[in-house]
Parts: sequence; structure tokens; C-alpha cells
Amino acid sequence: MPRLAGVDADVEYDYVVVGAGSAGCILANRLSADPKNRVLVLEAGGRDNWVWFHIPAGYLFAIGNPRADWCFRTEAEPGLNGRSLAYPRGKVIGGSSAINAMIYMRGQAGDYDHWRQLGLTGWGWDDVLPYFKKHEDHFLGASDAHAVGGELRIEPPRVKWEILEAYREAAAERGIAAIDDFNCGDNAGSCYFHVNQRRGLRWSSATAFLKPVLSRPNLHLLTECHVEKLAFEGTRASGVTVRHKGATHTVRCRGEVTLSSGSIGSVEILQRSGIGPADVLRQAGVEVLREMPGVGANLQDHLQLRIIYKLSNARTMNETYHSLVRRGWMGVEYALFRRGPLTMAPSQLGVFVRSEPERERANLQFHIQPLSLDKFGDPLHRFPGLTTSVCNLQPESRGMVRIRSADLHDKPFIAPNYLSTEEDRRVAAQSIRIARQIARAPALDRYRPEEFLPGPGVPDEDEALAKAAGDIGTTIFHPVGTAKMGLASDRGAVVDERLRVIGLGGLRVVDASVMPTITSGNTNSPTMMIAEKGASMILEDARQA
Repeated sequence: MPRLAGVDADVEYDYVVVGAGSAGCILANRLSADPKNRVLVLEAGGRDNWVWFHIPAGYLFAIGNPRADWCFRTEAEPGLNGRSLAYPRGKVIGGSSAINAMIYMRGQAGDYDHWRQLGLTGWGWDDVLPYFKKHEDHFLGASDAHAVGGELRIEPPRVKWEILEAYREAAAERGIAAIDDFNCGDNAGSCYFHVNQRRGLRWSSATAFLKPVLSRPNLHLLTECHVEKLAFEGTRASGVTVRHKGATHTVRCRGEVTLSSGSIGSVEILQRSGIGPADVLRQAGVEVLREMPGVGANLQDHLQLRIIYKLSNARTMNETYHSLVRRGWMGVEYALFRRGPLTMAPSQLGVFVRSEPERERANLQFHIQPLSLDKFGDPLHRFPGLTTSVCNLQPESRGMVRIRSADLHDKPFIAPNYLSTEEDRRVAAQSIRIARQIARAPALDRYRPEEFLPGPGVPDEDEALAKAAGDIGTTIFHPVGTAKMGLASDRGAVVDERLRVIGLGGLRVVDASVMPTITSGNTNSPTMMIAEKGASMILEDARQA
């Protein structure tokens, strides 16, 4: 068998981390901090040696580009009136943190307290807050909520838009107060998003955690290396079988293999290894090692309803994009000052609100964008545009991920099952109503917002609005839950509260797939927290072994 470049074939690694994404980069850093631990990180994507991985606005060029994105698609979704969606996932070190919105959002204290109430000891808000803070370097400074000096830089936006200030005033006129920070446990209100950037550059997980420690002699990174399946000795993971440059290799692990390939990738590897729903595995031609119905089930995602307005008397990104002079200045401003539109996250202003007053906590998130387009990859509209993209943060709908065959090149079956419950359809209708109410507030009168999508012809009735939601809804790229944490008595659980795969040894899953329920906001920061806590548990368990 040919030698796998960069890997010592005569050594058993202490830890093999599969996936160098948002979680895997933190694991690589923390597990290799002790020089006694030999750590191998396997990444199916490539290096982040493309300029658009680092310029914040580069997400416009990365999403949908096979250089940066695995370019998955969903099945035709009944709740979206038969439409299939592009389902982006990062194809590079840093994973989706290299192509995402850069928004730093923890979610709500209630999200994690609910996990604890499910019996998951150590996952309440007070338990996880120290792990959020452990790697923070926050522009607001040290406080009960934030920390400084960590690897993950968090900064305010570096560009301002008058239309966003007006929208914030309009939200206040509709009873939604302005707040200073979304990340203190209760994110109800309006605030400018804090972003994972450093001086106008994207600050991905690879930039923050992985690349600074690649000089460690006990840490090896191998890119463009696809894990076919896990290797086992009895019921204990003993390594992985990989494909690299057309050849198959086996890497041995004497400690633990950790899957950190995300809610899609980790499921694919488990199922190709014979771990998952027996009927799915047999249909794919895979021998069943351990039947686990929860592997690939419980898929949750935030469906965004992109409500677009045409404006008058407003400056938005649309006109800047279509003006050669303004576009040229945009490049100069970024090159000289690291400011301006090229530093923009996809959304700058956020609004969190309850769909009904009797709700215990905010369940809708608005992403307010001073631009509009039909879909990512398309040019911006030629009229001044404002997008008010709203998500149901706590959806009831559950979907699935499953392999089609044992061939790692076959793209998976992904069915999020959006808007499949009556409650989700009702909340979708109500979210459009709230967006319309804000758009009619006096603070926006001077811009004369004219609804472009779903359009003024859609009446304010539940059935019509729910259908419109199906027409305009699309993923906001937050898949979680497909290898959920749970008690051993829960037939749908895949990992326990220490992220160990139930019933198997030497194997953990540490990424967004372990969330039992989705967090109330963008999911990248919670994924990093899970990795920070997961690394701590792995090292603690090793000391006690």
C-alpha cells in the first residue's frame, strides 16, 4: 500500500480529528497543546489560499463555487412548493466559517437550559458560558458576558448605512427596543451584529485556531483527504480508512477518533461505516455494524423568508455595485483603510422579536440587509433595495440526511422538511405580517418602501402568507441535530452528554450535529463552544483513564 504523505505509517495517533471546520480547528489546537499527544487532522477540502476566503464580502463568490462549497442540494421540498434548494457547506480548512456570514451569535440562555432539562448534565447556559468566553477576544472588553485575549476576534461592523438606522428607528416605533449586545442570554431587541473579523479581514476558525499552531511537531494536517469510513476492532474505533490522491490508506488511532465534519459530513461517515438506520444502510449496500435510528434524523435548520423592498431616496449596496466609479472606490477604501462595503457581512442589523406577545422568548430573527438580489450568485438588483430576511428560530419541522450508496462521491440525500407542521406555517405567516408592520412605520416613510417580494398582491391571511413563505423561503445555512445528544434511553440519541457515540468506544462527534435542538440564532459560535467544551471533556477523560 502506498505511503500516505504527511502521515507516519508506523505510529498510532492519540487523536484523529476528521474535519478541519469550525469545530475541528479548535479540537486540533486544544488536543495538540500537550506535546505528548500526537494529533492528526483530516480535511476533505483544501487550503484557504484564495483571496475571497479572507475578504469579508467574498462569501458572494464562495457560496455556490465548487472551489469553496460542497454544493449540496436538498430534495424537492413539499413545504417550499416543490422547490429544491442549494445547501452550501464550506469545502476548505475553516469549513463553513470560511464562507459564512461571520455573525457572532450565541443564541439564548433558554436554548441551553432546555438542553439541561432534557437530562444533558453540564449543558445549561451557566455551564456553557465559560466555554464561549474561553476563546473570545471581544471588542467590548472583559465583563461577566465577554472576555479578551482569546483566539477568536469579535468586532463591530466597519461600514454604516443610513437606511439601517432608519429601520432600527422603525423597529422601535413598533415596540422593539434597541440593545447593545445580542450575546448576554436574552437577544430580544435590535442591534448591529458583532462579527468574526480582525481589522476588516474574515477571522475563520482556521485563521484563529489552526494555522497559528501548525508548526507544532505533534500536529499534522492533511487536506484533500476523504474519510471513507471508520475502522473498528470489535466495537471500538481503531482508526479511519481514507482516500487521498486516488489511493486508499488506513490511519491507526490508539486514543479517540472525533468526527467534526458537520451535520452532513459526520452523518455520511457514520452511515458509510455501518452506523445508522438499518434500512438506510442496507439500501445503500452497507453492512450494519450498529443500528442507530438517530444518525441522520432530527435535521433542523432556520428557513429564511427574504422579504424585499424597493426604496426611494436611499443609498444601498445595489447602486454601489452597479456603478463603476463607486465600485472602484469600494476597492480603494478597502485596500487603504480596511473599511467600506467589502468588509460587510451579509447582514449588518439584527432584530429579535416574539411572533406573539405570549411567547416566553424571542422566536424570530430578522437579518436586515441594505441590498437585494434574487439569490446568492446572482447580481444585485438595479433598484435601491432592502432585504428583511426573517427566520423562525425554534422550528418544529424535522428532516433527515442519509447516504445514497457507500461511494463517498455520491452526494447525500438531504430533506430538511421545511414548513411541515401547522405551527411552522402559522409562525411563517405571522413573521411576514411583522415585517410588513415595521415597513409601514413612520421612520421609513421618507424611503417609500414598496414590497417587491412576496409582493403587495399577497393578502395578510394565514393560508396566502404560508404559501408565499414556501415560494420565497430558503436556507440560512444552519443545519444541526443529525447526531443529537441524548440519554441512553432515547432511541434517537447518537451521542451522550460527553459527546461519546453511544455503545461504541474511542469515537465521539463534536460539531453542530450533536445539538438536540437548534439554537436561537446563527449557529457557528455555538458550534465553536461545543468544540471548546468537547476538547475539555476529551482531555479530562484521558487523564482519568
